[in-house]
Amino acid sequence: MPLLIQNKRIERTSTTADFFAKYPHLQENARSFCAKALVNVDPKCLLYVQQREFAVTTPADNSVTVIGSDDATTCHLVLVRHTGSGATCLAHCDGSSTWTEVPLFVKAVTTLSSQAKDGRLELHLVGGFNDETKTSHSLSLNLLAAFQKQREDIHLVTCCITELNDVVTDGIHRPIVYGIGVNVKTGEVFPATFPCRGPAEELRSARTFTGGQMAEIYDSSKGQVKIGPCRWSPNSDIAFWLTQDDATILKYLSTSPLAEPPHFIQHIKSTIRFLLEHPSPDSLFPGGLPQLFRRTEQGDWERNKAPWIVEFWDFPEVKKKKLWKGII
Repeated sequence: MPLLIQNKRIERTSTTADFFAKYPHLQENARSFCAKALVNVDPKCLLYVQQREFAVTTPADNSVTVIGSDDATTCHLVLVRHTGSGATCLAHCDGSSTWTEVPLFVKAVTTLSSQAKDGRLELHLVGGFNDETKTSHSLSLNLLAAFQKQREDIHLVTCCITELNDVVTDGIHRPIVYGIGVNVKTGEVFPATFPCRGPAEELRSARTFTGGQMAEIYDSSKGQVKIGPCRWSPNSDIAFWLTQDDATILKYLSTSPLAEPPHFIQHIKSTIRFLLEHPSPDSLFPGGLPQLFRRTEQGDWERNKAPWIVEFWDFPEVKKKKLWKGII
């Protein structure tokens, strides 16, 4: 079924400018969204999504109130929500594999909405700007086309992308909104910034830096962040970047050198140092198992130091026979 705007199937378009001209109300909606106050989200209620990650949960989740992501320049933040179940998925897309990623987001939400008697799927797109290479434009069009190919009816509600998320400051184009949060209890979507981007921020960044594909990082049934196991090969050559000046790093390691947030350089260097300190990821995933994190009573994400116990507990035979009493 089609992607819908105001309950009508959207028409095919070859440019974002044509698309916004056909649906002028999207322009007003985008202006209203950009004008919202920027929210600094409390880490104690946050599930943060990095680039090439997505997470889905429901209002029943006691560990998460807000899912959020930021640092999107040419990247787009994709939010799919079912109004009946409240199931909400947020993804940070960079265009690496849009056509295979979009079905993952839709399935994640519909799976958690199977018992909902009413409601609809709604889509919110935020990100990109009027960049010189038109990287944002390409991703915007690919996302719209990919959602239009899904079987489900999906209603486009917010479309604050590319030209509609662009501002010129001192002659330089930049995004107006770099990040968003969504309150999974109420469905409210808002511009946001995040003082904390964990857990395992450097590890997750290293996974993306070394070519890791889109990954789901959260199990809402367990209230558990799940990272990896990751795969990368030793590469001491990347130490080269630690000797380069900021302009060189921006030129070669960013899709939008003039629009990156102030902490971009430090983030890149920190990720490279992490990879040099861990040339093989094997030691980070004992037994080939993922790193698991749960929310503490104080609101922090704490790593489970014995993930094999959790994996063992997941076997039905263990639960049924209570074999766990003999090993813990």
